[in-house]
Amino acid sequence: MAYDWIFDVLEDLKAFAEANGLTALAAKADEALAVARVEVAGLNEDAVKQPPRKSGPTH
Repeated sequence: MAYDWIFDVLEDLKAFAEANGLTALAAKADEALAVARVEVAGLNEDAVKQPPRKSGPTH
């Protein structure tokens, strides 16, 4: 799935927030996960675009 990365990022953010006592942030990350699941489920997989890559030198 082309959007797996966004779920990974949001889950990592939620876990970090929970581990560091950032309860409001953890709740918002969980809310964002729910929204992402709904929106991604409604997309046509063929129309999915990858996030833009940063231009410039790579190291």
